[in-house]
Amino acid sequence: MSRRAALAAVLVALAALWACAGAAALSPAVKGVLVPKGKQVYFGISDTGDPASFGEFSTAVSKHPAVIESFRAWGTDLRDSIQRWEIARARPMIHITTADPHTGAELFSLAAIASGAGDGYLIRLNRLFAEKKMRAYVRPLGEPNRCLNVYAAYECAGKPREAEDSARNYRRAFRRIYVIVHGGGKAKAINKRLAEAGLPPLNATVGGLPKAPVAIVWSPLPSGSPTTKRNLPQNFFPGKEWVDWTGTDFYASYPEWGALTRLYERYPEKPFAITEWGVEAGDDPNFVSHLFAWVKAHPRTKMLVYYQDFGSTSNYRIQNYAESLAVLTDRLHSGLFPAYAPGAPHLPPPPPGGLEPG
Repeated sequence: MSRRAALAAVLVALAALWACAGAAALSPAVKGVLVPKGKQVYFGISDTGDPASFGEFSTAVSKHPAVIESFRAWGTDLRDSIQRWEIARARPMIHITTADPHTGAELFSLAAIASGAGDGYLIRLNRLFAEKKMRAYVRPLGEPNRCLNVYAAYECAGKPREAEDSARNYRRAFRRIYVIVHGGGKAKAINKRLAEAGLPPLNATVGGLPKAPVAIVWSPLPSGSPTTKRNLPQNFFPGKEWVDWTGTDFYASYPEWGALTRLYERYPEKPFAITEWGVEAGDDPNFVSHLFAWVKAHPRTKMLVYYQDFGSTSNYRIQNYAESLAVLTDRLHSGLFPAYAPGAPHLPPPPPGGLEPG
């Protein structure tokens, strides 16, 4: 072989190595847990508790949302939520808060969750999604750097709250949620994963936990409220081993585009979600247009969930904002947004010889 041919062979081999390295670097973003295929992006809406609102939204935009996000308190039964997911035929995302739905008081501190006080509920979630083979996004304790949340580490004036709800304990609690809800092994294996996360063993007697088809979503605010150095989102990141998706909430009243982009870029190995967004202080078609342009320019963004809140007079009801609704409808028909996610919950077929529901 001539020297020129040998050099050419070396260059080809190096190019192949670089290509493989590039593919490996991209693969986590492309092959993340429950990520839509190719360039697709899942569009979703919040669950208001009324199945009719999902249909009304779908009609308003002439598009079936692929995802429905329910907001539930720690320990609550999901039977009614599952029914709405089935009626909607949409893949669920469940946001979990530790605020009591009746009093607003904190049900569990983050330190208590990290120590295993809430393991019974986490095991229930694991078994629910595993036994039903229900693909779902689990979004625990969203907006940890928002001072109004009961599990926030800092008050609105910037003063630290109790150590039980510190940023450190948030990270520890999130890791525990990740390990147990994912499951996938005998108790000994689960306890080993908990130990690797710096956490005590299961606080329950179980032979093991099935592997649940879930993705765990971490979603702080882009810059924090209050916006202080200690309250920046990275202080609450549990670690890449315990996060499937990163994401954030983004509203027209707080269009912090720079902070949004910085959060997106900080974790390049993870798919990204806008877990809540909306217009709420008047018609704002420019914001809607800008957000969809941002999503297109940031291709790891794989989910976009509109927060529609409750009732026809809600400030977040996009049907009340004609120009914003028109922009949203146009963008949703671009071809990027599939109407359904594979394996979405649905109502069972009628019994043999039975009638279709009217």
